[in-house]
Amino acid sequence: MAAKKTLRNPDLIRGVGKFSRSKMYHKKGLWAIKKKNGGKFPQHDKKMATVTPTAVKPPKFYPADDVAKPLVNKHKPKPTKLRASITPGTVLIILAGRFKGKRVVFLKQLGSGLLLVTGPFKLNGVPLRRVNQAYVIGTSTKVDISGVSCDKIDDKYFAKQAEKKQKKGEGEFFEEKKEEKNVLPQEKKDEQKAVDAALITAIESVPELKAYLSARFSLKSGMKPHELVF
Repeated sequence: MAAKKTLRNPDLIRGVGKFSRSKMYHKKGLWAIKKKNGGKFPQHDKKMATVTPTAVKPPKFYPADDVAKPLVNKHKPKPTKLRASITPGTVLIILAGRFKGKRVVFLKQLGSGLLLVTGPFKLNGVPLRRVNQAYVIGTSTKVDISGVSCDKIDDKYFAKQAEKKQKKGEGEFFEEKKEEKNVLPQEKKDEQKAVDAALITAIESVPELKAYLSARFSLKSGMKPHELVF
């Protein structure tokens, strides 16, 4: 049988050892270790232990009012996929908005996913504008836009200018606010003319295309939209 291990400081009673603290200091030989290291105990570098995060206790009391927390959007925006029927130069029919029923020419897709279209403005009054592809119908008619340059036009082109707020005096506060008309900058007018000039040249080379773009699309009695071929 294996011999029982004898403890250095056996308990007389539970929690009370046989030898005192100073007696155990000499018995363990700690004095020799301290003397060997210049009167100090040797210190070893503590290894970085992985600390497991402790569970956060719920608060004892809750606020009476709801505290708004900002939502974190972890989803990366995906580029909008263009329909196969919509290609540069395709004539589209606008289904909603101010120019509902107008035929326009698709130029390119912008970074926001919206479509850049134009009437041209000289033919049917539709300027350069952005349209969601959900509100257009693609037709089989196409226009050659190889000579049209619209590289400078992007989403910033359609950004509204911020109005500067001016401090009103006591007399001006009670005066009626005059309606100011939105004046289009000259740069945008020149850009519209440059796009229209190149586009109209391509349109006039195709017979009856000018009249087709100028006419508004509408349904008549007896016409079934699901049977139409655009």
